[in-house]
Amino acid sequence: MTVVQHELSNGFRIVTEQMPGLKSASIGIWVMAGGRHERAEQNGIAHFLEHMAFKGTERRTALQIAEAIEDVGGYINAYTSREMTAYYARVLENDVPLALDVIADILLNPVFDPSEIEVERGVILQEIGQAHDTPDDVIFDWLQEEAFPGQALGRTILGPSERVSAFGRADLADFVGEHYGPDQMILSAAGAVDPDELLALAEKLFGHLPRRAEPNQAEPATFAGGEKRVIKGLEQAHFALAFEGPNYRDPGIYAAQIHAIAMGGGMSSRLFQELRENRGLCYTIFAQAGAYADTGMMTVYAGTSSEQLGELATLTIDELRRAADDMSAEEVARARAQMKAGMLMGLESPSNRAERLARMVAIWGKVPSIEDTIERIDAVTTGDVRAVGAKLVTDTKAALALYGPVDDAPELSAMKARLVA
Repeated sequence: MTVVQHELSNGFRIVTEQMPGLKSASIGIWVMAGGRHERAEQNGIAHFLEHMAFKGTERRTALQIAEAIEDVGGYINAYTSREMTAYYARVLENDVPLALDVIADILLNPVFDPSEIEVERGVILQEIGQAHDTPDDVIFDWLQEEAFPGQALGRTILGPSERVSAFGRADLADFVGEHYGPDQMILSAAGAVDPDELLALAEKLFGHLPRRAEPNQAEPATFAGGEKRVIKGLEQAHFALAFEGPNYRDPGIYAAQIHAIAMGGGMSSRLFQELRENRGLCYTIFAQAGAYADTGMMTVYAGTSSEQLGELATLTIDELRRAADDMSAEEVARARAQMKAGMLMGLESPSNRAERLARMVAIWGKVPSIEDTIERIDAVTTGDVRAVGAKLVTDTKAALALYGPVDDAPELSAMKARLVA
């Protein structure tokens, strides 16, 4: 499998990877504009725009967009994250030109019909309401807000209801004008694709777009930390704790991810074994390490009863503190194996591979080989992972979100004091 990259004269980037033996392909446009590129008064507009992409263009109605892809048995969708918005499709190899034409159409020729805006506004407001009714979803938004208070990276992707209720056609068009330049887009495709054909199609569809004089940059982020506690009569108490981690260009990201896997990445992890298997304090508990362009977060989440929340919080802190001293070589080797296997298994899917290509080009401007990534994972030592744990112990910045019957949960200050004790 060979990765091929090109860049048009206006900065539009194309990256492809053929996967022999496949009869289908995943193709999409990743736009370097997400929630953190919004100003405060725009919060939620990137996600609103993603919804409107499928609501009609100058050439196709909303139904014709869906039928164009589904008539050939394909699938089309989109998502918005904090750093990018993606529009992608999965089709058979002969239908790749059609899929790219549809995606280009919804990006370049949206009509933003006022009646469709009202329909989709109602859908998004329902989505916001559903998120608020889902504790193990909303708690991560609150955790993000506490980690990055008053910052673009700390705001929700869906946005507040009052802002979504006020967006109009001009707001959508303005955000496109600010952030949807050709040099902010990456065309990525994997599977049964022809790199030369895609380059020619990209030139035809996107080559005429003018390069932006100065692309809008995301507001820098600073992990500050804080505590949010929302008391509600739920069956479970929801607990989410976060510490600052490395950004995705930091060489320490691999050690941080291995540390998170060893702590709470599976049934053999420390937190799962001690808090669930040995103590029976919860049904769900996990840890993960996420990363952004300029910062990152190591997060622990658990759901438990109000009576057991205090013990769960205390033991979580104790396990994090202990890992700084006695994380074993066997645990690190197991976590490394999990990380590599998860990556390699995921890359058997053309959709996952196309997303990896786009993300690597966005981060590095190139696509590191899988072998190079594996070498970096294998190079992480037990000492490196213990050092990640030691940084958590010595760094006083942390964020905590609690939701449900959490009246008697320990304060964040007490947890931090126990961590560094």
